[in-house]
Amino acid sequence: MYETYKSRIISFYKKNKRMPSYAEIMRATGLRSKNAVYKLVHKLVEDGVVSKDATGRLVPKNLESGVRLLGLVEAGFPSPAEEELLDVMDFDEYLVPNKESSYILKVKGDSMIDAGIMPGDMVVVERRASYKPGQIVVAIIDGENTMKYLRVKNGKYFLEPANPKYQPIYPSESFRVEAVVTGVVRKY
Repeated sequence: MYETYKSRIISFYKKNKRMPSYAEIMRATGLRSKNAVYKLVHKLVEDGVVSKDATGRLVPKNLESGVRLLGLVEAGFPSPAEEELLDVMDFDEYLVPNKESSYILKVKGDSMIDAGIMPGDMVVVERRASYKPGQIVVAIIDGENTMKYLRVKNGKYFLEPANPKYQPIYPSESFRVEAVVTGVVRKY
């Protein structure tokens, strides 16, 4: 149960960009007494997850996980390399800010290579209430799933590939956008 409570406190911190109060910890964890919250906080302090400042307020210590973001690298002409810690980056949070409405799909096919999406890549997609032309979407068109650019012509939606080998797809029966592509992950 401790890991669940810790996870809820971390989620609160990430969402609100501040540590919760004892009352907020009580609500987030479902604990029924401030004494139980006190014991949980004591354990978190012992484990080095949080600490307390001079006033007794909670301070995040080891809540963040991720990889260090050290600087920039030139993709054009070479420049002197400088290493400077800019931040710590959590790829989960960066790629999937809305976990409840997001999922990952593995790419099959080469119709989006000119958009930088290659066969075998993983795409992060998010279900949304609305979609805009120009976005890369996952759609069901005439009963088939596909990923393409969402376009509109004469008030009618269609899908456009990012590979000249393929033609745009116009729905003849049904068309529904399922999600928008928000990120691409490729491992070398």
